[in-house]
Amino acid sequence: MPIERFGSTPRYSDVVIHNDTIYLVEVAQTLEADAATQTREILASIEQLLARTGSDKSRLLQVTIYLADMADYDAMNEVWDAWLPAGSAPSRACVQARLAKPGYKVELVVVAAR
Repeated sequence: MPIERFGSTPRYSDVVIHNDTIYLVEVAQTLEADAATQTREILASIEQLLARTGSDKSRLLQVTIYLADMADYDAMNEVWDAWLPAGSAPSRACVQARLAKPGYKVELVVVAAR
């Protein structure tokens, strides 16, 4: 099976697809925004990337959510719960981590079916 890559740089690809499984990682663009706003930005971007690859948010298999501060857990979940289609919840983990830039409050790692 071939490996497809989209949005590739020398360091990473926005999306990698192998055997009809989609892998992607997203962070917010607005570093001064609160966690809820960053989550909205990230989920909108994920939705666009999934559409570009022939998938959608109802086909999520697994999501890992990294929060810089677990105090943002409820705010992030409020946005997540409103965005996720009923009956399509993926396997999910949410952990606190020091993220790459001080302004990042949320980072999502997604695995989805095409």
